[in-house]
Amino acid sequence: MSGKTTHEPEPAPLTAAQAGIAAIDHLIELTSKEAQGATSVEPTDQGWAVEVEVLEDRRIPSSADMMALYEVEIDLDGNLLAYRRTKRYNRGSSDIGGRNQT
Repeated sequence: MSGKTTHEPEPAPLTAAQAGIAAIDHLIELTSKEAQGATSVEPTDQGWAVEVEVLEDRRIPSSADMMALYEVEIDLDGNLLAYRRTKRYNRGSSDIGGRNQT
């Protein structure tokens, strides 16, 4: 017996911060849009749901920029499961709502 095991240690699941970064990376790759940041990160049964704010259309003045919120779902390994745009609004809007608001 060599005493060595053939089992590779499983990678640790993503932290919330790592999930947010992975979701932003996936969204940028798929949409070629400029992500402004993650606005929420929540655990789900399959991994993480991350809401990302994106600059959809740059305008002059910048307060008229068109923004959007995307919901990105990734698994525990950081693989993309789904994404969808949930809202569009002008940068100057004071009430952009969120996933749980109507």
